[in-house]
Parts: sequence; C-alpha cells; structure tokens
Amino acid sequence: MINNERVLITGGTGSFGKKFTDVLFKKYKPKKVIILSRDEYKQYQMAKSFPPTKYPIRYFLGDIRDKNRLYRAFEEADYVIHAAALKQVPALEYNPGEAVKTNIEGAANIVDAAIDVGVKKVIALSTDKAVNPINLYGATKLVAEKIFIAANAYAGARVKFSVVRYGNVIGSRGSVIPFFLNLKKQGIKEFPLTDERMTRFWITLEQGIDLVLKALGDSMGGEIFIPRIPSMRIVDLAKAIDPLCEFKTVGIRAGEKIHETLVSEDEARKAKIFNDAYIILPQFFETKAVNEKYEKYSSVPEGFVYRSDNNDQWISVDQLRRIVKDYECDSLCASMA
Repeated sequence: MINNERVLITGGTGSFGKKFTDVLFKKYKPKKVIILSRDEYKQYQMAKSFPPTKYPIRYFLGDIRDKNRLYRAFEEADYVIHAAALKQVPALEYNPGEAVKTNIEGAANIVDAAIDVGVKKVIALSTDKAVNPINLYGATKLVAEKIFIAANAYAGARVKFSVVRYGNVIGSRGSVIPFFLNLKKQGIKEFPLTDERMTRFWITLEQGIDLVLKALGDSMGGEIFIPRIPSMRIVDLAKAIDPLCEFKTVGIRAGEKIHETLVSEDEARKAKIFNDAYIILPQFFETKAVNEKYEKYSSVPEGFVYRSDNNDQWISVDQLRRIVKDYECDSLCASMA
C-alpha cells in the first residue's frame, strides 16, 4: 500500500524517522517521503544520507504546534506517521505547558489537518508510559492516544486513525545501554541502579518499524497496536556489559516505575491476540468494520495484564551481550560514516 504513495513523517529527523525512511526506500517504492521537523540542522544532516537529488524526498520545516503549517505539509500526504513528541521526563515536569503544547495540542492539530486535507491514514506512536501514567510525559501521551482514537468517531470513513504503543527502544537516545557502556569505558566498576528489581520491555528499532508498517496495512481505525516483545532485567543488562561490575542502589527516580505496563487490566477487556501483537479495540465507539475484522481473533484471558515483570518472554544475559555487541558495532559504523 506504500508503493506509489506519499508518506509524511512528523519528527522525521529522529531515530525512528531516519530508520523508517531507510526501510521505505529499501523495501518499497514510495512516490514521495516528506520529513516534517523543526530542526534545520538535523534535516541538513539527514539529507546527506537521503539527498533529494537521488531520492523522492522533501524536507519540510515546521512544528506540529503550528496548525497552518501542518495543513500545508499534509496537502502532499497520503499517509502520516506521527513520531514527533517531547519525551524527556524531568524536562517536561519542569515545563508542563510546553509538554501540553507539543504532545496534546500538537496531536489535536494533526487530527484536524488530516481530516480537513483528507489523508488516508494516520498512525501515531505512543509509549508504555501512557498506561497508568505517573509522570507528565506519560499523561500527555495518554491524552494524545485518546485524541487519535476519538478522531475516528467524527472523521467518518474518510480518515483512519490508529496508535502503536511500545516500550524502550534498544540503544535509543536516553537508553541505559550507552550510559552503562560509558561507565565501563571510564573504568567505573560500580554501576548506579535505581532498583535491582527493575524490569523493562525491550524492542529493537526494526521491530518498532515493523509494527508501524503492520498497523499501516491492517488498521481499520481506532485500534492500539502493541507488540508481543520480551522483557529484561536491568541487572542482567549491566552484567552483560561488564560481568565484574558491582551495584550501588540510588533509589527510584521521580516519575519512574519499577515495572512497565503495555496493557492494563482495564484495557484488557477490549484486547485481542492478533498474531504476534495485541490490539486494544476502541472502548467508546464501535464500527462494523472493526468488529468484523477482529471477531475471529481470541480475546486475552480474564484479568490479563501485560507488564514487564509478568511476561512469558525474557532476554537472557547471553542474548543481551549480543545486543550490546551489535549496538557497539552500529555506533562505530555511524561514527565512521
């Protein structure tokens, strides 16, 4: 469905946007890829890898807070992947108005522009922090999810809005992998841990992109797509990076959880097992198309909760060592490029 179509990525110069663009050009033949972001230097850097003279790509400066600019950008789009967001938890706690303007008002602007201009589908990226949120970032992403799901109720069949929700991306900016590697490089043997019980969902950037592509193809409007991915213990990751390291418990940081949740017990009442993913169906409105598509799929069990500590898939220390090695190789290649 992407071949000969125009795909716009908000926040397109970030880790996800750059990798998604790479996949689009390697595996498909899009008519055009539009990178919408507010950082002209990152666009300049990205254009070195994807020059407009070689690829059907357009770099479009703009901010999702600016609705008029979105209208202009969306005129050229058939499909929109919404990856733009403010994500740094402490920064958003101290700048709550800015978090609301980008993550909530920006989401509402995207809905309005998509409906009025008439794109075909919008897939919005969300996070496990939107489930039972305890920090402002998670709260704004929860509201954004609600905005995109509700948009289907007044968009009719003209535009379909769906959400992809997943956990920590291995090796992404702010990930604990580069943090621990840097400690090892400095010769530090005592690694700080917030809590030795801590677990996290882990997903590769490639898996996240596959899920977005899956949602792009399968969504009927109103679904939240959630990958079935493994969990890991932060202690195991530290040992994979340095088997001789010791730990210093520094306590849970503000806005942090010991375990992360991707499907809450309340959401599970509307959740289906969809191949290698879970899908949460719309809770406040139903459509015949959605019901017919998913009625043959099994519902999750009563009382189901998809949390990082009760997962049936786990990454071993040996697997983590391979992941870290691959991350180091990728980082070295990127620095030499």
